[in-house]
Amino acid sequence: MKKLLTGNEAIAEGAMAAGVEVVAGYPGTPSTEVILSLMAKRKELDFHIEWSINEKVAFEIAAGAAWAGKRALVTMKMSGLNVASDSIANVAYSGCTGGLVIFVADDPGVHAGMAEQDSRYYARSMIVPMLDVASQQECLDYVKAAFDISEKIQGPVLLRSTTDISHTASDVEISKKMTIEKRETYFKHDITKYTKAGAALCMAQHRDALDRLAESLKIGDSYITESGIKVNETHFANTKYGVIYSGAVEGTLREVLRRFPIEISWLKIGLVHPLPEDRIKEFLKTVDRLLVLEELEPLIETEVMRLAFQIGKKVEIMGKLDKTLSLIGDYSFTDIKKGLEALYQKKFAIENNQEIIKDTKKLQVKRPISFCTGCPHRGTYYALNKAIKNLRYKKDEIIITGDIGCTILGMNKPFESCWTEVAMGASIGMAQGFKWAGIKKPVVATIGDSTFFHAGIPPLINAVYQKVPLAVIILDNGWTAMTGFEENPGTIYLNETDTKRVDLVNICQGCGVDKINIIDPYNPEESIKVIEEAIEYPGVSVVISRRECALQAKRRRVKLNKFKVDISKCTGCRICLNQLACPAMIFHPKTEHSKAFMEITTDCFGCGLCQYTCPTGAIEVIEDVE
Repeated sequence: MKKLLTGNEAIAEGAMAAGVEVVAGYPGTPSTEVILSLMAKRKELDFHIEWSINEKVAFEIAAGAAWAGKRALVTMKMSGLNVASDSIANVAYSGCTGGLVIFVADDPGVHAGMAEQDSRYYARSMIVPMLDVASQQECLDYVKAAFDISEKIQGPVLLRSTTDISHTASDVEISKKMTIEKRETYFKHDITKYTKAGAALCMAQHRDALDRLAESLKIGDSYITESGIKVNETHFANTKYGVIYSGAVEGTLREVLRRFPIEISWLKIGLVHPLPEDRIKEFLKTVDRLLVLEELEPLIETEVMRLAFQIGKKVEIMGKLDKTLSLIGDYSFTDIKKGLEALYQKKFAIENNQEIIKDTKKLQVKRPISFCTGCPHRGTYYALNKAIKNLRYKKDEIIITGDIGCTILGMNKPFESCWTEVAMGASIGMAQGFKWAGIKKPVVATIGDSTFFHAGIPPLINAVYQKVPLAVIILDNGWTAMTGFEENPGTIYLNETDTKRVDLVNICQGCGVDKINIIDPYNPEESIKVIEEAIEYPGVSVVISRRECALQAKRRRVKLNKFKVDISKCTGCRICLNQLACPAMIFHPKTEHSKAFMEITTDCFGCGLCQYTCPTGAIEVIEDVE
């Protein structure tokens, strides 16, 4: 049976078909939808699934379950792999008894933000096998393969996707019947395997990890999935031209080859660590000119050069190292066509749609990135900027460190507040570094609620312990909003659940913070005053700006006052729009028959900030709105 699935949905289907019993992860585009897809099935199939506090904790939960004999899956984006890497590296040495699969989604082209990181290097450094998916069907098939390989070698397996695969859809062959096979729970007491207290233990575990890696190559190089996909596959043609490729480039490469019929040999690598060196050597013996297609780093390309040298075969190898292709971004049709043109040393037929492409580029519209209508963060940054001005500081004098999530949009116009963005929770740590560097003026750290739970607590404790004069603003909208409105420990649950809410105030008190205030960002007058006091406080102060995400509040049918503009009072000054950049506002310039004026559309959520900013009192509440 075939079903139209995105790559992430296919990963979820594959995990269920493989009999996963424990799933944990932290939301991060482009990986989020795997757990979102599985959430809907957890009661029907009776397995444990959760959004964990961060990726390291998520992995440890999955690893514990795998140590107890269960099949466990952990999901994250490439940045989350950084967070989880400490525990993954150590568990890789110990191995596991149940199947343990680590799903990571990279982001060539930076469609979802953060560093353009290549996670394949983690597989090499942590001695963990890695499968690299090339299609939505492989997403489903490779999850099953990863669990199979993991249990056979008794060690974790990394499964890598990229945005182009995870977020696009195609027909996928799925299982008709879905049941979870319950495996026996057991954990053997074995300190030589599960602890690291001693050099002899660690070196023995290192040898075991290397043995597992070698075994994974024996299994993976000849592995054929249930739908007939070969993990590694070689195709020989009557030619001296060849391509070695891996991952998401497969679909585009095939499209180029369909458009321009070329006789070419190719080697597809699905097991990117360990690489199938013998297979690569055999392929190299048959070609004189070779193109390596892999997004981001030239990991395979470098190894191919080494292997060509080993067998003494002179092959002209093209890819990233000779600058035929870029180290940056994902590969388009044009990029791969360019690579093949370099390989064949000739231009292919010019596409007849070039003029259309030029015309569409002319029609592209710049899209400013700002907060949603009614977003409470708009009120927080407005109040913060006003507080700084009221304290007689210039805007460019006060360092405001930003963090991951919706809150970082405060870096954009009209607020232009946040100066930095590094990693989850880094706003609080970086702010302390600025103070110890000798910055005399106040430093403010801004962080979202989910990000604070993820990694903001340790640096806050450090600031209290070291007595750093620092103002921390936690923008608490109750959800992990930027990645799709996932729950976090501070979410106010409206229905009965099996989790318990953790309040930010209690956490901050437990961290030793003496000055804690809660503000409503829809009340700018009070918010400005509280933030002023927090900035001037001589120690660590925390302001919790609490108001639910407007989009989630709309879904719950929360109703607030709506606003309109009295055109007779409006001078067209645009102060409200310039200070708030609310999407519900439309400015009408002066015409021959009308003066300039502002309009508030029906998209208005009712935060009321525009009314506060209006110098003429032209913005007023709409009466008698149902």
